[in-house]
Amino acid sequence: MVSSVTRQWISIPSELIGSIPRTSELLEARIRYESDLITIEDLHKIEKKAVEQTVIELDQLTGSMVLTDGEQTKPSFLTYPIYDLVFERYTFDEQCFQIKFTDVAKRLTNKPVKQAVITASALSMVYAPHLLNSGHIDNYSHEEFLKDLTDECERDIRLCLEYGAHVVQLDFTEARLSLKVDPSGRLLKDFIAINNRVLDRFNANEQKKIGVHVCPGGDLDCCHSSDIDYTLMLPDLFQLNLTNFYLQLSSEKNRIKVLKCIQKHMKPNHRIFVGVIDPINPTIESAEMIRDQILEAAQFIPVEQLGTTDDCGFSPFADDISTSKELCYEKIKARIQGTKMAEQILNTQ
Repeated sequence: MVSSVTRQWISIPSELIGSIPRTSELLEARIRYESDLITIEDLHKIEKKAVEQTVIELDQLTGSMVLTDGEQTKPSFLTYPIYDLVFERYTFDEQCFQIKFTDVAKRLTNKPVKQAVITASALSMVYAPHLLNSGHIDNYSHEEFLKDLTDECERDIRLCLEYGAHVVQLDFTEARLSLKVDPSGRLLKDFIAINNRVLDRFNANEQKKIGVHVCPGGDLDCCHSSDIDYTLMLPDLFQLNLTNFYLQLSSEKNRIKVLKCIQKHMKPNHRIFVGVIDPINPTIESAEMIRDQILEAAQFIPVEQLGTTDDCGFSPFADDISTSKELCYEKIKARIQGTKMAEQILNTQ
């Protein structure tokens, strides 16, 4: 008698990076708030409405199994923790750098919800000793600042996890840019160390729910560091103490070179989400194009460690209206469909 062994089906997860173009109502409301024409309470009401609309659209129009709030409440992926500091009405108190997480999106759906946050390394540039005449702020050392920053960034991630986030993604766009500022790589290593100060406070199980996104920028269809060799950054990136890596790849000129570098430096516990959608390109990718990119990536990354994503968010800054919501949703839908096609092939070949 011949026995047959049924091979376990391997799913390929697919997640968006985070930001979705804001509604026109929200864009207008933010301008009015910044001009002191409406209150913060008025702005929050419109933000809540925009989050509700975005979650419903992502769920019903794209087929996404993991949702986000579209970062509708953020002025940008980068500046949201210190946004209020630009207003004269802001007063310094114990809440100064406290980062808050809203669970509005989680209450709107039964599907997993992903939350993006900014890295400690990006916020560390608020206090750059080498740019100060004295090298420090009076009565507040740089090390004290880093400790406070680490505390708040840890709290940011923990709040997301406590509210039931499926995964917390650190936006680390300054990683590749750092090599343009400092080709020696010292600045990049410093950034990695700062982020690991935060990540080391989480245990192995918690780190499974933490990820990082890197790209050469995508605000207003512009890149800040696409001319920097990706493979110079990746070895250091994989030293971050987390599990999920969301890597821009679709728009890369030499994907094979990058995939070989990923293959060489990734670790057995890593999940690699390869970018298969280019948000900057106005052409909607076909499901077949995406399928082929995934099959290409599977030659270098084990299927059980493979995932798909977009190269970048679709609206990293709130005023970025270079991509319409309709185009954004069509691209996401194509990613979902192409991922399913590749999954079918990889599980039956």
